Amino acid sequence: MRFGMPYGHPHQPQYPQQSPTTQPQYQQQPPTTQPEPEPQAPSPQSAGRLDGKVAFVTGAAGGLGRSHVRRMAEEGADLVIVDICRSVDTVPYPQSTPEDLREAVEEIQAHGRRVVAREADVRDRGALQQAYDAGLAEFGHIDVVVANAGIAPLLVEDRVEAWHDAIDVNLTGTFHTIEVAIASMVAARRGGSIVIVSSTAGLVGIGGSSNGGLGYAASKHGAVGLMRTYANNLAPHSIRVNSVHPTGVATRMVADPAIAAFVARDPNLSAQGPNALPVRTIEAVDVSNAVLWLASDEARYVTGVTLPIDAGFINRR
Repeated sequence: MRFGMPYGHPHQPQYPQQSPTTQPQYQQQPPTTQPEPEPQAPSPQSAGRLDGKVAFVTGAAGGLGRSHVRRMAEEGADLVIVDICRSVDTVPYPQSTPEDLREAVEEIQAHGRRVVAREADVRDRGALQQAYDAGLAEFGHIDVVVANAGIAPLLVEDRVEAWHDAIDVNLTGTFHTIEVAIASMVAARRGGSIVIVSSTAGLVGIGGSSNGGLGYAASKHGAVGLMRTYANNLAPHSIRVNSVHPTGVATRMVADPAIAAFVARDPNLSAQGPNALPVRTIEAVDVSNAVLWLASDEARYVTGVTLPIDAGFINRR
């Protein structure tokens, strides 16, 4: 089984709307004999793909989230990071701690970037809004949102609470993360990018028959519905919305014995085929590089896309 679990340049370009009754006119340019200018190497001050941007990232203290904020800091972004920093009762593997969040802050600062960090639960919209507003007050704008926080409540001793926790964190938490950011992003008129970290389980019917497995699959599929609807709603404001869908990622969640025991006891999960490429898992940075691309101006016309980073897992279904 492959669970892809989640474990920001002063102005973003604006794209004016075409009048529905006016077609753009294109004039052929006369040929020129002027030589092409020599390409200029980027200066150190402008080399970062996220220079001048600020990113708001949930679930940022460990696993995939830690990898995302590391890559964004490396590429010039300042960060507003959030993590619950405590366990959820139905989650069988270790979760991030306050010390993990402090280490994430130190790592971002080591790259010369500024950071605002808060402990907050994405299920608590008020607390999440306070964390977002603290970052907005510090930096003046948020350009990128990464809805990364998520859980896989896959229990050998199944409980109905696992369904509710999966939906509340993975789906409602994603909704809260986007909602707390929309008003300021629209008002700033800078455009922006929102990236939802989903899973291969958000595109195909995997997860097994347990309350937690069904909740996980439902929540990850639901996040795709949110992504597609927000992409349409926010396109007039040049705010792009996309989702990424990892296969199994080499994080502490996937490697935990409790998850291995859960998969082993369910014949349907154990029988599911591997990735097409000859790798059992991918690395967190593989997912983060995709998130970084979607956050950057390199993907300025990409919106409404479900992007697998899955070593061919979905193509084999």
